[in-house]
Amino acid sequence: MAEQESPAWRRLLAKFWAPIPWMLEAAIVLQLALGKYVEAVVITVLVLFNALLGFAQEARARATLEALKSRLALLASVRRDGTWHTVPAAELVPGDLVKLSLGGIVPADVRLLEGEVLLDQSTLTGESLPVEGRPGRQSYAGALIRRGEALAQVTATGARTRFGRTAELVRTAHGVSTQQTTVLRVVRNLAIFNGAVVIAQVAYAAVLALPTHEVISLTLTAILAAIPVALPATFTLASALGARALAARGVLPTRLSAVEEAATLDVLCSDKTGTITQNALAVTAVRPMPGYEESQVLALAALASSEGGTDPVDGAIHTAAVRRPAPADVPRLHSFTPFDPARKRAEATAIDAAGHSVRIAKGAVTTLQAIATAPPQTAEALEALAAEGFRVLAVAYGPADGALQIIGLIALSDPPRADAAVLIGELRAMGVTTVMVTGDAPVTAKVVAHEVGLDGPICPAGPVPERVLPQDYSVFAGVFPEDKFHIVRAFQAGGHTVGMCGDGANDAPALRQAQMGIAVSNATDVAKSAAGIVLTEPGLAGIVSAIREGRIAFQRILTYTLRSLTQKLSQMLLLVVGLVMTGHAILTPRLMALLMITSDFLAMSATTDNVHPSPKPNAWHVDNITILGVALALCNVLFCSGVVAFGRYELRLDQVRLQTLASVTLSFTSQALFYVVRERRRLWSSRPSGWIVVSMLVDVGIFAILATRGILMSAISLPLVAVVFGACIVFAFVLDTLKARIGTRLKMQ
Repeated sequence: MAEQESPAWRRLLAKFWAPIPWMLEAAIVLQLALGKYVEAVVITVLVLFNALLGFAQEARARATLEALKSRLALLASVRRDGTWHTVPAAELVPGDLVKLSLGGIVPADVRLLEGEVLLDQSTLTGESLPVEGRPGRQSYAGALIRRGEALAQVTATGARTRFGRTAELVRTAHGVSTQQTTVLRVVRNLAIFNGAVVIAQVAYAAVLALPTHEVISLTLTAILAAIPVALPATFTLASALGARALAARGVLPTRLSAVEEAATLDVLCSDKTGTITQNALAVTAVRPMPGYEESQVLALAALASSEGGTDPVDGAIHTAAVRRPAPADVPRLHSFTPFDPARKRAEATAIDAAGHSVRIAKGAVTTLQAIATAPPQTAEALEALAAEGFRVLAVAYGPADGALQIIGLIALSDPPRADAAVLIGELRAMGVTTVMVTGDAPVTAKVVAHEVGLDGPICPAGPVPERVLPQDYSVFAGVFPEDKFHIVRAFQAGGHTVGMCGDGANDAPALRQAQMGIAVSNATDVAKSAAGIVLTEPGLAGIVSAIREGRIAFQRILTYTLRSLTQKLSQMLLLVVGLVMTGHAILTPRLMALLMITSDFLAMSATTDNVHPSPKPNAWHVDNITILGVALALCNVLFCSGVVAFGRYELRLDQVRLQTLASVTLSFTSQALFYVVRERRRLWSSRPSGWIVVSMLVDVGIFAILATRGILMSAISLPLVAVVFGACIVFAFVLDTLKARIGTRLKMQ
């Protein structure tokens, strides 16, 4: 059945129907009502940008799904009514008999009935080595046939296959963005507080019997005061600047939210094969039997291996043999017989230095023991190598017409990347826990985990526990794609921000579900399209860079959020104080719109600030941010109220000039607040960026010129503006002392 999906236009329109767009759309309506068409256009552009960004992220998930589907076999050879037919794989049904041939793709989940094949199931299981497929073995859709031919019976098709369930998980996977949650909570808190302020103002205006038009103006001003219009755009801009910095270091964010999520990352789940390891089979150890050297064993094994073929085992043996000088008396190859599934070994005949014909055989130890004599040391060496998770092959040698003898064992493995252990150590120092999740066997995973510094418990074989924490296990082995997905989701349910690092289609659901999906440079297109970050250069150093840059972006966003929250609360509270003090609105919609355009948008320069990344994972403690914002806002309102009271009772300013004084004071204190909250320590602890200094001068300059020239507001004297500016500088240092004490108690990083 064809998949039913809503039209693209409907999915796009849905991006405009949510709490944050509602706030911005309300701002557009209010701006139009006030005749501020330019401001309305600016906010409209922001709404469209946010909607298109979300739509693009959803489209990426669909692209991942299509990439997964493309990995499935398009055609299959099936026997029906005693005749072989070639049909689209989508037409297969359970019970069909299909033929699996060299170079093909398994078209569905099947059970092998006849023949033997070498199956590369890494796209689904992540196993670093192909597996032997014999009668009775189950194989999965998407597996590659590396060798042999077999007859198999279909057991599951389409969405019911392992691969199909993987594709469905990618379609439905969705990691909750801490950024979206934070913005929503900040806007919600402001909306609730603003609602209370509006109700209180309207009630007090009714007591004062103010004219209806003045009450409407007061209400519009209060609503405008509460909208953090540039907050979503600031999040996007900070992440975009971080993405640009990462791109210069070989790290490509495919969605901007991944940059900010990197700051809060405290758990990294990592695939093994191709991620922690090189995904390149290599000879790890050679155990020669008495009378032979390692170089001899490798040289003879190379004679019984195909050169230049696709078999990864033969390629690894040839590579190892080339790196070690071969002895002078190595026989000269005469003929080579590739691996035969029936005989379960590869063989070669050669001519030794004396001109005699000799035979070399290579295969599993148990296979060669049936045709060759095994020295007593063989069993002990085999047990030791197998205990370390290696794949072990035996090499037998002897006269062409005589008995063979096992002359050595060769251990193969997928070695860790050179920088894997260093990366895990750096992440540990940064407060990030690393967990290995792999489809490989537990014994293999344990060895690799130990080599890279993951020495914690290994999750027992079987279904993954529904409730599991990162500290419970360091390794999850023998897991399928849906298991990786469930592990990531379980960690998220425990309150963790989870990253997933992988390279294959089997990692795609977990990459999509994680807040920060990371695809390594050699990852498949499926993994890259599912990930939020793609490493474009070999190695894993980009992960550390992404976390550091994310923490820098977080500090910049936190600065803007604190300043915006404090300023919005201050504006709303000052409206109440001004109404009580003067009996009229202390600000007009026009003045509030000016404050919103200058202060809110110029404060976006915080995204360029010079900041120190925190040594540990960040977290959006909205409650603590709110407490600090409220405390600073109360102090700010006291200061602004004092300035307004001075203007009313000492300078005897009329109502319209009081409104100018109030707007100038709010503009100047917004800059004071900016410099106070940009540092978690004292405001002089670091130098602000050039853009911040410029934005401050522009903001102060605009309001100073408008106020002294009487443009868009009633004029006040230049000396008065200068006095307010000087008082704000002193106020900034006083407020900074309070911030430092409260911030220390709240443990804000």
